[in-house]
Amino acid sequence: MELSMMLDYAADPRRAADQAAALESAGLDAVWVAEAWGFDSPTIMGYLAARTERLKIGSAIMNVYSRTPGLIAQTAAGLDALSGGRALLGLGASGPQVVEGWHGKPYDKPLGRTRETVELCRRIWRRETIDHHGITDMPLPPERGGRHGKPLKILTRPVRPAIPVYIASLGPANVRMTAEIADGWLPTLFVPEKAAAVWGGPLAEGTAKRAPELGPLQTVAGGLLAIGDDAAAARDLARPQIALYVGGMGAVGKNFYNDLAVAYGYGEAARKIQELYLAGRRRDAAAAVPDEFCELMTLCGPEGYVRERVEAFREAGVTMLNVTPVGPDPAKLIETVKSWL
Repeated sequence: MELSMMLDYAADPRRAADQAAALESAGLDAVWVAEAWGFDSPTIMGYLAARTERLKIGSAIMNVYSRTPGLIAQTAAGLDALSGGRALLGLGASGPQVVEGWHGKPYDKPLGRTRETVELCRRIWRRETIDHHGITDMPLPPERGGRHGKPLKILTRPVRPAIPVYIASLGPANVRMTAEIADGWLPTLFVPEKAAAVWGGPLAEGTAKRAPELGPLQTVAGGLLAIGDDAAAARDLARPQIALYVGGMGAVGKNFYNDLAVAYGYGEAARKIQELYLAGRRRDAAAAVPDEFCELMTLCGPEGYVRERVEAFREAGVTMLNVTPVGPDPAKLIETVKSWL
């Protein structure tokens, strides 16, 4: 099992990147850079590539609407070249509020767009000449306004002909596709004890169609990390994030994270969290998050307990434990957990 962390995208990006780079020597294997509607991730990932020597650097996530497949492939290839082959491409559909509200694109065909983007990226990295017509046309045909385009292949030579592609997915159809075509999976709000009941079927169905050359699906999941006799209190720090996703990431009936909380068995709490959050009562929404939800998606408590949580994630199929260290000495936390893996 590898060890990674998610960069705090709401913090000062240079300081956050410097902190992540400092954990490389403590044993951190990878860092993931989110984007949402804040700073773009490729700029920060390029900075991380210059500041590190061993860390894998991934986007978590680039959405498949705001950039063309060609640009996504170029960006990943550029990062891979700068980092000497350490890039991880995390992709996803994001959600309607971000795609339509921030990028001004219609939120249509999320699965088809994701599948097509993965296919085109891999073809581009292999330096194929691209003549593709689907959701995206490369080149643009005359009937859609094209006049001068011709099939092209990437001008530069990628460091690797296959950059690992991770897909962020939650719904059954999306998870099924992820297990079929992706190198890795980026689930959100992952509860290891409940994962098989929610995703076991789609994962098995997708795996049955998976190309052997892809190897086993890698899974990245984890949560807040705090170790100590009084560290269980740190679980409460997860409440605002859970409330944000379950309550605020989408309208009523259009929130994938709320649907997940319902699938976990927290239906009544999910309804209340969303109602409070959308009414602007964010503190009340955070307080409404069930204690069990906070506990099961974090790794906070005495050392023996945290070791048990690590094993729970491992047994649920997690191959890269993604943690957020809490406390004055994050390097020590990373070193400790790394020694268990």
